[in-house]
Amino acid sequence: MINKSLRWWTFLVLLLSFALAQQGRFQGVSINVLTFTGPQIAEPLRRHAAAFERATGARVNVTVVPFSDLYQQILTDATTGTNSYDAWIFAPQWMADFAPAGIMEDLTARVRADTAIQWNDIAPFFREFSATYGGKILTIPLDGDFQMVYYRTDVLRQLGLQPPRTWDDYLNIAQRAHGRDMNGDGRPDFGSCIAKKRNAQSYWMFMSILGGYVQSQGTRQGAFFDTRNMQPLVKNQAFAEALRVYKETTRFGPPDELNLDVGDTRGLFTSGRCALSIDWGDIGPLSIDPQTSKVKDLVGAVILPGSRRVLDRNTGNLVNCTPQLCPHAINGVNHAPYAAFGGWSGGINAKVSAPKKDVAYALFSYMSQPAQANKDVTIGITGFNPYRISQFRDIQNWVAAGFSEAGARNYLGAIQQSLNSPNMVLDLRIPKAQQYQQVVLDRVLSEYLAGQLTIAQAQEQIHNGWEEITNAEGRQKQLQAYLASLGIGAR
Repeated sequence: MINKSLRWWTFLVLLLSFALAQQGRFQGVSINVLTFTGPQIAEPLRRHAAAFERATGARVNVTVVPFSDLYQQILTDATTGTNSYDAWIFAPQWMADFAPAGIMEDLTARVRADTAIQWNDIAPFFREFSATYGGKILTIPLDGDFQMVYYRTDVLRQLGLQPPRTWDDYLNIAQRAHGRDMNGDGRPDFGSCIAKKRNAQSYWMFMSILGGYVQSQGTRQGAFFDTRNMQPLVKNQAFAEALRVYKETTRFGPPDELNLDVGDTRGLFTSGRCALSIDWGDIGPLSIDPQTSKVKDLVGAVILPGSRRVLDRNTGNLVNCTPQLCPHAINGVNHAPYAAFGGWSGGINAKVSAPKKDVAYALFSYMSQPAQANKDVTIGITGFNPYRISQFRDIQNWVAAGFSEAGARNYLGAIQQSLNSPNMVLDLRIPKAQQYQQVVLDRVLSEYLAGQLTIAQAQEQIHNGWEEITNAEGRQKQLQAYLASLGIGAR
């Protein structure tokens, strides 16, 4: 009996010693993590960092900057040898600039040795697009991003309308709903709310509209450039039509829509003031927040609307869909869901010390593990959207968060339909992607929406701006990078 008691106490002492060792395993090590001004992303980072500090003894300092500054802050800090930041949570498409610059730590061996992260539970798209570059795992996915259209189920029911399948449908619903009092406060509300502020994320909203007009042959066809010569897919009827639709939505939006960021439009939608919106997955969880939402159980989500006419790349004209031209069409409509941004991911500075790398990896692994991540994606303020297979399978997590079962299935179904589409549009992941989109496209769209440019002038400026970047970087080099990003071998 005494021997058994001794063995039991010995086991407890060893177990306690192990726990204490884990608790202090990073004692005295401090890391600096950079991300963008939240509360999205910064909120869960700070919350989990506090728990991580208590468990490990590490110190995690969080720095935030405006999204428009994040890319340059990371690149300048790491390439000049300043190395103020040990790790970042950022856009994975920027790896096309960061990896060749030698500033990103290869995480492949760490991931393969890490059973707690449950790597195979992360959906293949996010493992391959958000995490991997040049055959190496360089980031830890913390989020999954696809744009969808959200709609008010009660408003569409009152109008006798179905969720939009085409962008013409979207405009029709927006026009019919615009000016109705949709939240009972006695004020007229808006048919459509889309973030269009410059230096924010408006170019992704435009690309969500463009995709269904320019890409019809599947993901490898691409939506930004001609895969034969790297010519921008800009000076054609499809791009012109997308510009027209984008500007037309402004007629049915808030008066100050050109100054609204995604946080603003989400607030308008959840307060009951919008019939339609384009956004990532955030509106789903935000719509069930009992403190802020007036639209609980009144929100539907649908794959991005498409078009019955698509670009003929030989002529530049819009032509009617045929089975050959639009092989993935649904009831004659070509949908091209857009993986805008790709999902916030954690990367580690290759230039910092080994102990700091160990802490940064352990932090990102902890945040991505199902015990943390599967709850985070159900909380609207986090900005994290579903990216793990288990997050789609376990409806109860969503019901526990406040969704109805039907609402959860609708929301997750729209994301899964996008994720599984053979015609999904991949976001741009080539060198200088930030300049193509965040500088040239963003500026021109802003001036076009403000009435400073015609459609033809906007097309000309985007085309010329993109060509200038391509020529400066080297057309063949950029073409090969673009082909590789689409999964096409070198030519």
